Amino acid sequence: MLAGQAVAGPPYLTDDPQPTDEGHWEIYNFATGSHDRSGLDGEAGLDLNYGGAKDLQLTAVLPLAFDNPEGSSGEGFRAGGGVIELAVKSKIVHADDESWVPDVSVFPRVFVPTDHRFGTGHVSLFLPVWAEKDFGPWQVFGGGGYQINPGADQRNFWQGGIAANRTISKSLQLGAEVYGQTRDTVDGPGYVALNFAATIKVTEHWSILASAGPSWEQGGADGQVFYLALKADY
Repeated sequence: MLAGQAVAGPPYLTDDPQPTDEGHWEIYNFATGSHDRSGLDGEAGLDLNYGGAKDLQLTAVLPLAFDNPEGSSGEGFRAGGGVIELAVKSKIVHADDESWVPDVSVFPRVFVPTDHRFGTGHVSLFLPVWAEKDFGPWQVFGGGGYQINPGADQRNFWQGGIAANRTISKSLQLGAEVYGQTRDTVDGPGYVALNFAATIKVTEHWSILASAGPSWEQGGADGQVFYLALKADY
């Protein structure tokens, strides 16, 4: 599943349209993965976001990837360089408090493989649009896009989702999302995931983010997805 999955709006798979504030950093020390009957796989690393200008965010995700096939007793475990992500988020529409017009951003992402054992071995491109509308303590956001996914037996595919997040207090946010993807290989299945998420602000500049939930592949194979991060912002 993670071969086509982007680390999106932490701790969600669904992204939001809000760029990092101009001149500020948001850095996520993260681990994410999925588990199903074939085993456990995922990534861990740094997700770097910088507010390069008003309404403009520069992003680089630098991961290490891992894979542990089911029943291997550790013998099949492998790890190495993951798929680097480079992206630019640009807000093109600002929400209007007097109407239903939401914030809207485009967030193209380039995926660059570093180890032939992980990913497709080819550079790919994700072209999404994300939107958000706030209602008091609630933030509702979603969208998606099309991923150009070259390579033998690979397919271009669609992915996207919708999420609802609620600010409970100055230090706690809770939410949930539904996210899906069409098949990204000739013989592979698409999937749908349901995630429950929490963000806990520990200090002024540090937060803990987590999400987890079930996933369902076409054909009936069930699994789980998870995300955990320590965030620094300044």
